[in-house]
Amino acid sequence: MAGLTAWRRSLHARPDLSGAEGATAAAVVERLSATTPDRILTGLGGHGVAAVYDGDEPGPTVMIRAELDGLPIEETGRAAHRCVIPGHGHLCGHDGHMAILAGLGLGFGRQRPVRGRAILLFQPAEETGAGAAAVLADPRFAELRPDFAFALHNNPGSPLGAVELRTGPVNCASRGLRIVLEGKTAHASQPETGVSPMAAVAALMPALTALGRGGALDESFSLVTVTHAAMGEPAFGIAPGRAEVWATLRTMVDDRMAAMVAAAEGLVRDTAARAGLTARMDYHDVFAHCENHPEAVALLRAALDAEGVSHREGRPFRASEDFGRFATVARSAMFYLGAGEHCPALHNPDYDFPDALIPIGAAVFMRAARNLLG
Repeated sequence: MAGLTAWRRSLHARPDLSGAEGATAAAVVERLSATTPDRILTGLGGHGVAAVYDGDEPGPTVMIRAELDGLPIEETGRAAHRCVIPGHGHLCGHDGHMAILAGLGLGFGRQRPVRGRAILLFQPAEETGAGAAAVLADPRFAELRPDFAFALHNNPGSPLGAVELRTGPVNCASRGLRIVLEGKTAHASQPETGVSPMAAVAALMPALTALGRGGALDESFSLVTVTHAAMGEPAFGIAPGRAEVWATLRTMVDDRMAAMVAAAEGLVRDTAARAGLTARMDYHDVFAHCENHPEAVALLRAALDAEGVSHREGRPFRASEDFGRFATVARSAMFYLGAGEHCPALHNPDYDFPDALIPIGAAVFMRAARNLLG
């Protein structure tokens, strides 16, 4: 445990951002190599790493996933292991998730599965929603294709070590919509000679928000959040001719997202046309919704009971998580592991993963894997 804690803290001090996780991936490979996996694949979907532990008999493939990336947020914590890279921070707990999988590597290194195989996947670019899709698109993933896929996320606000788990949707689908409005600049003394996006921006922000106002987290849930707006040049002599509005579209399930996208795009086109502007739109940070398979949930519940870990029926979360993409190839499930009722929230600048969760997460995953693989 002490070794895993020290390793987790070393990762915490030097997080890599999404798509640039080369140093973290190298640290993972070095750590896992000592557990003598049957093979290690690197560069999966970017900087992804997969360690494979084979059993002697035929059986299912069980994949357990952690994330490699940190966040572009300056850490303000005061721990001795706080981040030393300006503007970076492991403020979502991915360092702890990696330490949990490193603990599994120690276990599988000491005792291989009896049958089938266990795969520890360290996935890149979760924070942008690009990583899981890139791993799945990597031709080498075909040789890893799992029958079951498991993951966890730490959960500030819940009692330390307590688990929430449910069947069905657990994380929302979301995507970032970037809207660019183009008109024509003018001298500030003669704004009528240009075409300003000002009125369109002012109209779009509340109109977009009205498309999704939140509410109960059921399958009809939708939410639009305007996250950024910019217009014109920082000058007093120029009436603006260009603007951008960014918004996050969020729905509980993927099926609702198509309708949300159509409504948002129609609103943008109509608003731009009325103002004499051209509009273009593109999408970023695209997440599918995350849904837990009943059979995978049952396996996790059995493991939680066997390990004596307190758990209750979970609730869906507004946040997005790209682990849901693995449901297209495997029976998958994610559980939420309490980080403490007074723990700073995820993405807060003073968040730090509780080390006490490392043995709990590793024990639950190992029990689930052993129940399937022996």
